[in-house]
Amino acid sequence: MALEITDANFQELVMNSNKPVVVDFWAEWCGPCRMVGPIIEEIHKEYDGKAVIGKVNVDLNPGVASQFGIRNIPTILFIKNGEIVDKQVGAAPKNLFTSKLDAML
Repeated sequence: MALEITDANFQELVMNSNKPVVVDFWAEWCGPCRMVGPIIEEIHKEYDGKAVIGKVNVDLNPGVASQFGIRNIPTILFIKNGEIVDKQVGAAPKNLFTSKLDAML
């Protein structure tokens, strides 16, 4: 299962990571988030050891969501060396996510 990223562990798991990070901002009530969720889980398995794949529940972790100005969900951030290098707002096919991640590896 993808890492559960929270306001408390975001700095450690995401900003201080020496690997590329994919962060899925989502909520339980969000229909498109439920479409993206299984894709994020597949990517988590496929890129195990090569990248950090995690999810932030915006309802439970408003600090991180507001820090990055997340207004629409799902929003997926692609972060390398503590910098956002790419972003996807809304549901998209798996190959779009993997191509953005591959570009960071």
